[in-house]
Amino acid sequence: MITGLFFGSFNPIHLGHLVIANYMANYTDLKEVWFVVSPHNPLKQKAGLADMYDRLEMARLATENAPHLKVSNIEFKLPQPSYTVDTMAHLKEKHPEKEFALIMGADNLASLKKWKNYEVLLQNHQIFVYPRPNADVSEWENHPSIVITQTPQMDISSTFIRQAVKQQKSIQFLVPDAVIDFMDKKSLYR
Repeated sequence: MITGLFFGSFNPIHLGHLVIANYMANYTDLKEVWFVVSPHNPLKQKAGLADMYDRLEMARLATENAPHLKVSNIEFKLPQPSYTVDTMAHLKEKHPEKEFALIMGADNLASLKKWKNYEVLLQNHQIFVYPRPNADVSEWENHPSIVITQTPQMDISSTFIRQAVKQQKSIQFLVPDAVIDFMDKKSLYR
């Protein structure tokens, strides 16, 4: 049983993330997917990032009725900024009975060579890739560790959702209702 790890800020989590995770858990060799909520991605700005515990709770709310989708705060306990290769090693140590794979967008795969110790990731883990607009992954197509999937694409971004909230526009059908309720109660992204 392979567990797919879907890393991200999830700022906030939205239906695009959920479609990807559900597809990976149902249409690939992965049996479950863990959303690994990152306190701070070293390649992204920290400004505009909601509190990590709020983002974790939104991910929990979004996945509570999906037993094949779980949420992990493993990176909250690791030095920041967190690097995927370090988190993967820590998880393997903590769960030696599990086999872990990475889930990433084709845009991230295209820049994989900029990642810390990317060779170690490729050597030790499969990487399941979902399509992203205009991302060229042709150099990776025949790599034995890379699985290019036909995951449905939804052009929704957390940035779009944050802007919509700020402009007091509806985000219904883009974000699960439980997450919208949580965001409203906490006045997130206003």
